[in-house]
Amino acid sequence: MYRLNLPQYEIKINQRQGKPYILDTLRRRYVALTPEEWVRQHFVHFLTEQKGYPPSLLANEVELRVGDKRLRCDSVLYNTAAQPVMIVEYKAPTVQLTQRVFDQITVYNMLLHVDYLIVSNGLQHYCCRMDYENHTYTFLHDIPEYKNLYKP
Repeated sequence: MYRLNLPQYEIKINQRQGKPYILDTLRRRYVALTPEEWVRQHFVHFLTEQKGYPPSLLANEVELRVGDKRLRCDSVLYNTAAQPVMIVEYKAPTVQLTQRVFDQITVYNMLLHVDYLIVSNGLQHYCCRMDYENHTYTFLHDIPEYKNLYKP
């Protein structure tokens, strides 16, 4: 698989019918190992092990509905009141993080109205904090630690 700009962790992979599967600790099951899934699992471990995000407040593959249309957020962080506060969108390392990727996460945010948006292809990571009062957003220099999410 790809070498990422994320810390290594103890990866658990098994084979099913000759295809690789990786353990998703949030969903508590093995899922097909795709390049995007490789990024997701590394990034989730980065958030939980390096940035202090509680695994119990994170969810992968969160379904959203708009009429008959179904969308899926790659990862969502919730607060302790079960309200979404962060959306994370992953792409494979070979995918450029273009305006189209940001447009995709913006569509999800129209439904969830979160405080933070992150996009990552495992090599580059962008995080912005939403300011709904002033109708703006600010790109952050780093992914915030969990304990600092609500500090000015």
